[in-house]
Amino acid sequence: MTKILVTDDEKDIVELISYNLEKEGFSVIKAYDGEAALRIAKLQKPDLLILDLMLPQMSGIDVCKAVRNNQDTANLPIIMVTAKADETDKIIGLEIGADDYITKPFSIKELVARVRAILRRRRDDKKQQLKEKFSYRGLKIDYSSYEITVDGKKVTLSPTEIKLLFFLTQHPGRVYSRGQILDNVWGHDTFVTPRAVDVHIKRLRSQIEKDIDNPRYIITVRGVGYKFNETQIPGT
Repeated sequence: MTKILVTDDEKDIVELISYNLEKEGFSVIKAYDGEAALRIAKLQKPDLLILDLMLPQMSGIDVCKAVRNNQDTANLPIIMVTAKADETDKIIGLEIGADDYITKPFSIKELVARVRAILRRRRDDKKQQLKEKFSYRGLKIDYSSYEITVDGKKVTLSPTEIKLLFFLTQHPGRVYSRGQILDNVWGHDTFVTPRAVDVHIKRLRSQIEKDIDNPRYIITVRGVGYKFNETQIPGT
């Protein structure tokens, strides 16, 4: 059964989310502070984390960073929840590795839909079972093991960033608009905006590019979108 870790310091919110997720057939693990969430994530290995941004002692941002920086939890999908509706907070959440973002008050049906969308994308990723490898100017990708290295150094990316990199490197030289990237990486039932593409591209570049102002891998095509450098042929 799919396990979802719900973390919020408001017990009523945790109970509301848990009740509705359990009604949909999910197994729910509850945490009421950031340290407990980290501990549970490492021990029980949930399939998804619903994380409140405003937590006491250890904030949701710090939890998200810690999850992404730990090898055992780096690929855990995260939906960040907060009472703040400011776009800056949304961008911060995405930049530190959250896969999706929802603000309070929110529709339970929408939250469940987002959970299902992220889990479905994760299953689709696993079903691909890609065998081939990719190599270009120090960047090496093993699609089957999800191992990514740059100049011999292992790189840890969020699930969304991995899917974004896989998509672009499987179609080098082809330019994609933000809308096309959303459809192919996030899915047609996405709830995120085209701005999310820019945020994740920026974060991805910060992990793999030597100079993010002069990228050698992911190229911006002004007025259109993005592409992976057209000089590469997959598998070489």
